[in-house]
Amino acid sequence: MRTTFRDVKSDILAKITLGVWGPGTLIPNEVDLAETYGCARATVNRAVRELADEGIVERRRKAGTRVRNAPIRQARFDIPVVRDEIESQNSEYRYSLVSREIGIAPDWLRARLAMGPQSKAIHLICMHYADGAPYQFEDRWINLDILPMAKDADFAMTGPNEWLVSTIPFSNAEISFSASVADEQLAGHLGCLSGQPLFTIERSTWWEKKPITFVRLFFCPGHRMTTRY
Repeated sequence: MRTTFRDVKSDILAKITLGVWGPGTLIPNEVDLAETYGCARATVNRAVRELADEGIVERRRKAGTRVRNAPIRQARFDIPVVRDEIESQNSEYRYSLVSREIGIAPDWLRARLAMGPQSKAIHLICMHYADGAPYQFEDRWINLDILPMAKDADFAMTGPNEWLVSTIPFSNAEISFSASVADEQLAGHLGCLSGQPLFTIERSTWWEKKPITFVRLFFCPGHRMTTRY
């Protein structure tokens, strides 16, 4: 039976958990591990890389890989499709496109995503509802230099997040969480009072260092987000 990277990862993790390789221990190099497990070095590399990404081991060039003295616990955030998020709560989903504009990306957006001086973007304002009640206000920009087909996409029928997920993957994402104050526009769409605090998410995504989209998401007062680690 062929040894997979999951087999290697699981066995290394078991050795760490059982104390065979304690905190600070330098584990065998990839060549030796590949020989031990009877697999390719690339298989070992992926297993060790995932353990490093999860904060279990620390890799240093020319210094090898060591078990961390204190494993890093990393919170993980999904990037959900809002339709799935609402329907998973056994609520009825409804979507509405508020506005759609195409033009040269504003200075702040080009600076934020490192876009070119004449880069074009499509700007979409959308609303998402759960059982008829306001759930999420979406203020999104899509880079048309990377996704020119977005100009012809029917965002009146399909939300931009759903369209993006089905059109292009992302390799990197930057997510920020904050509280913002509802202005008159947000208050009108979300059915709250002006000046009320709103849970806000800002998210930028890239594909192979090319900026894809930037979005601000505003949620009604009382919204809660849960993560895991």
